[in-house]
Amino acid sequence: AGLIMVGPYFARTPTAMMRSLLLFLAACTWLLSPFARAADTLPLVEIYMPSPCLACIDWGSYLADRGFRVVYKETADMAAVKKRLKVPAAVESVHTAVVGGYFVEGHAYAEDIHELLRDKPKARGIAVPGLPRGAPGRELSNPTCETACTMLDNTSGEREVRRELFNTMLVKPDGSTSIWARH
Repeated sequence: AGLIMVGPYFARTPTAMMRSLLLFLAACTWLLSPFARAADTLPLVEIYMPSPCLACIDWGSYLADRGFRVVYKETADMAAVKKRLKVPAAVESVHTAVVGGYFVEGHAYAEDIHELLRDKPKARGIAVPGLPRGAPGRELSNPTCETACTMLDNTSGEREVRRELFNTMLVKPDGSTSIWARH
């Protein structure tokens, strides 16, 4: 008595089965913990944007797909947001985000934000000035759309990624800039 048949060849006690189950669960937890820690340690990204701004939402979705938690905050006064965060006019874009004590202006790559949070430079933040085609959230955008909305190109039946080279700028505490990354 006290044995449980587990298939035609194995007989185990309830205690041995419980020990095996706990060992299995501990192994799974240990294997998955780096992924869980990575998602838990990424700070919240608050995206301030005008309404409507579909490209801003596309950029937020891009960040969420890469593990960031994202919150959208629509505002009619983006100038006030940029002034409060001390975003220099020379690097402005449509939306402004706040993450980990830094501002992220425009359509920055998630990798650039990861590097900013990892290296923790003395800076106000990073910026992708303007609306470069091909930047995250701008892959399929109409370059003439003044509200930065994402539109499908109806001239051809295909979705074509439009791309141009751009820099992500580091905005230093005094407002000067340097190149953080080239894309």
